[in-house]
Amino acid sequence: MTIKQYISRETTLIAISFFLFGWMGHALYENGHKIIKHSTLKKIQKEGVLNVVLLNSPSTYYIGSDGPKGFEHDLLNSYATHLGVKLNITTANTVKEALELSKNPEIHVTSASLTKTQEREKNFSFGPSYFEAQEQLVCNKSLLGSGKFPKNADNLSHLSIVVGEDTSYSETIEQLKRDGFEMNATYSPEFSTEELIAQVDTHEIDCTIVDSNIYALNQRYFKNIELAFDVSNRRQQAWILAPESDMLKADMYEWFNSFNQSGEMARLKDHYYSYVLFFDYYDTVMFHERIKTRLPKYESYFKGASGEYNIPYSALVALSYQESHWNPNAVSYTGVRGLMMLTQNTADLLGVKDRTDPKESIFGGAKHLHQMLKSIPMEVSGEDRLKFALAAYNIGLGHVFDAQKLAQQLGLNQNSWTDLKVVLPLLSQKKYYKTLKHGYARGSEAVRYVDAVYDYRDILQKLDSEAIASATN
Repeated sequence: MTIKQYISRETTLIAISFFLFGWMGHALYENGHKIIKHSTLKKIQKEGVLNVVLLNSPSTYYIGSDGPKGFEHDLLNSYATHLGVKLNITTANTVKEALELSKNPEIHVTSASLTKTQEREKNFSFGPSYFEAQEQLVCNKSLLGSGKFPKNADNLSHLSIVVGEDTSYSETIEQLKRDGFEMNATYSPEFSTEELIAQVDTHEIDCTIVDSNIYALNQRYFKNIELAFDVSNRRQQAWILAPESDMLKADMYEWFNSFNQSGEMARLKDHYYSYVLFFDYYDTVMFHERIKTRLPKYESYFKGASGEYNIPYSALVALSYQESHWNPNAVSYTGVRGLMMLTQNTADLLGVKDRTDPKESIFGGAKHLHQMLKSIPMEVSGEDRLKFALAAYNIGLGHVFDAQKLAQQLGLNQNSWTDLKVVLPLLSQKKYYKTLKHGYARGSEAVRYVDAVYDYRDILQKLDSEAIASATN
């Protein structure tokens, strides 16, 4: 081999070596880059922030008089706490907007009561399912009198139906059309599901389609809507995750499992959905009317008592309505009187001289509830603490303590309202109450009482959040 050939061969080998080295280095870089890029969970933990899109609606997320609320907000907040990070919220006003925002590479989770459909799963990565709901057709009540109220999908051709664009509802309508059903349906890119429910209520449109949980929450706010029929079977709802969030999804599955097993999921669902079953159309209509005609007379007293005794305004107002319907001269067959329906003995202990005096009654009732709150064991935390206190306001603190003792005997969590509401009705059964210190109590009434107060409170908070939103626009 000549020197020239040797040099040529060595040059070629060196060139090949540089190429291989460069290619391997690039491949390793790319692989490493992908690992970093794909580890959404590590990025969240490193930056200390969980970026989420939340739909602004009663079923998902809203700002009440005492801060952020909503089933999905609280669920995401609990998950953020599990990760040890802060929740950073971007608000969406429609499902279409939420889906668009989910494409932002900085967004980790999108939550908008989203149903997992075959079409959506082609375009989005979903996390674990956390809720089930079925789609329902909701129509204006006046259609009942006209004979046009639909009983099934065969009766839809003559009705104006509007649903949100790019929703699971629009997918359902398209499927119904493919199945041969005639429908006069349009898809709105502008209005949210709740706004369309409001349009049904005012009869701007005949009907819309909503998930069962959304209807359950909204039927208390609108006087003229009526469930027609179920449009689908029960379907799973889940969060949309950022692309390639395998580690995040795996962590969510593990967390959801422990969250369910601990009873926290049941408590959260109970908090937002159990009291919606307490629904009386006539009572709700009257409540809305009295918010306008009666509440303004006493609003300043409620606000003053709320501040003095550190009790949420909406809870205090709701409690008073449950007790007296805001009638200062109300009296029961047992002799309790006034806006807060105080007994004579309780009024004496509280320093209330005239139970029919609105200001005295409200401040006295707030003081009484404050005492109940202070007496509830410290192991009872969060929203459960107020529920225990409300139950005590209704049947007495002693019976609540008895229920806690019985819960412990039955292997239940005596510090959880979800478990206590199972036990309270047992206080009227002799085999249970005969072993308890304070004996018989109408425990079922206390459960309905707390549910009713929360039902009224929820309506008040929604109206308050709407007023805040209107004032800022």
